[in-house]
Amino acid sequence: MRPIIEFCTSNMHFGTDEVMEKLEENPDYDVIEYGCLNNCGLCSMAPYALVNGEIVEAESAEKLYELIMDKIKEMEAWDLLDLD
Repeated sequence: MRPIIEFCTSNMHFGTDEVMEKLEENPDYDVIEYGCLNNCGLCSMAPYALVNGEIVEAESAEKLYELIMDKIKEMEAWDLLDLD
């Protein structure tokens, strides 16, 4: 399954714009930017993104990138186990 990574423009002040740009370099990822992801409480407090609909949050943009990559690797491992 191709990862879909979604970002909120209101969260960019945490540096998530750089994370988004870095992820966009990989043609195997669908990276989408929205004006709002309706997670306003979280959005105002920490860098975050949605990875295939699951919230991934961190204390910094650099850590967010690492956690997003970990989540993608985890999902790829599950895809390998799926025998259907």
